[in-house]
Amino acid sequence: MISASWQRSLAANVDPDLHTAPTVFAADELSDLRKRHPLHPTLPLLRETLLGFAEEAKHIMIVADAQGHILWCEGSKDTRGSAEDVGLAEGTLWSEGAAGTNGMGTALAVNSPVTVHSAEHLVRTYHHWTCAASPIRDPDTGTTIGVVDLSGPIETVHPSMVALVSASARLAESEMLARMHAQDEELRARNMRHLIALRGEPGALLSPTGRVVAVEPYGLLPSRVDVSTDRVKLPDGREAVLEPLAHGYLLRIPRQRHVRRSVLSLSFLLPEPKVVLDGREVPLSLRHAEILCALALQGRVTADQLALHLYGERGNPTTVRAELHRLRAQLGPDVLATRPYRLTADVETDFLAVRAALKAADVPLATSRYRGSLLRRSEAPVVLAERDDLATGVRTAVLSRGDANALWTFTQTDSGEHDVEALEQLVKLLPPDDVRLAIATARLRRLSQDD
Repeated sequence: MISASWQRSLAANVDPDLHTAPTVFAADELSDLRKRHPLHPTLPLLRETLLGFAEEAKHIMIVADAQGHILWCEGSKDTRGSAEDVGLAEGTLWSEGAAGTNGMGTALAVNSPVTVHSAEHLVRTYHHWTCAASPIRDPDTGTTIGVVDLSGPIETVHPSMVALVSASARLAESEMLARMHAQDEELRARNMRHLIALRGEPGALLSPTGRVVAVEPYGLLPSRVDVSTDRVKLPDGREAVLEPLAHGYLLRIPRQRHVRRSVLSLSFLLPEPKVVLDGREVPLSLRHAEILCALALQGRVTADQLALHLYGERGNPTTVRAELHRLRAQLGPDVLATRPYRLTADVETDFLAVRAALKAADVPLATSRYRGSLLRRSEAPVVLAERDDLATGVRTAVLSRGDANALWTFTQTDSGEHDVEALEQLVKLLPPDDVRLAIATARLRRLSQDD
């Protein structure tokens, strides 16, 4: 950890012969910074926990913000004087990039309690010091908001320093958590009437940071919502409206009329492609089937991209647009959208189902769904590529698995019926009384004679 910290500090051009940390804030600037900082209410607790030890051990207690600016420095008077001589004072910056390896800066860098002892400090000026520090996290957002540190001369170092500092940081977090719960209760007491006034419309009360404090109905939302704008896009796609309240927000989710999406089923592993829209078979040309295949594989495409997928370098976007216009008229605008071109129905495809089964290493499912080459009469580049990937994937899977049933199913397709290696493995696996053995043996013999 120390080695990595030295590397980070040197990369930030920290001079090991540096004599003091930089002063960033003047004394008259610190008062407002302290009052606004979320650790300000925890100072009495930290003082009660650490100052007694600090005084006895001739150490000082330091509290810094998340960037490493020292906001409070209290404890032994003599030690504070020595600390100020090396820049260990209120208003200075102790990040690794400003002061090199040190307790506060390194604890913030690794987001974990650390002890930096004597010559472990990168800057030689601090070799007579030992620092133990622990980051403090905001229980609301989970982000690190500061660090508490005990620093002092190496002669009075105690092995329990880091444990004491860590315990103090956790106590501060617990106190902030209790305050947060009290604020939540106040928010609910003041504003629950606004949630009730929605009269069944989905909604929630949010903290100032977007944390969900109350919600109707229960389980409707994630634990936190973005409050940076008055229009909120929820993870499930719904849009919500954000209204400011005293100490928080009201989130309303207007009821939306449910529009049933069309279901488009593409069966392109058959000898002839089959398209079914909402239970009704739709007769389509091979070119239109290729377009649907490309859209199912590629998602959102332009006419130029689709022309390349269908025709290669000789593709003409104008021709593709004309074909898309005719296909859209046949399927409807709620199935095929433009700008960019994409399928907006719920799409079910046999070839993507095979791909998913292969990805899940479910060989029996992949072979049962693989009924032959993808759009076997097509010469479109996008189809040829996917056809080869599927055939190769299924073949590799059945050969490596050594499953007689999967091999038999594969050899019944146009991709596997002439596959000598698959047939040879199948013949070895089938028992003598299996009727499929005679069929596979005869086919293998014919293939050998053809060679």
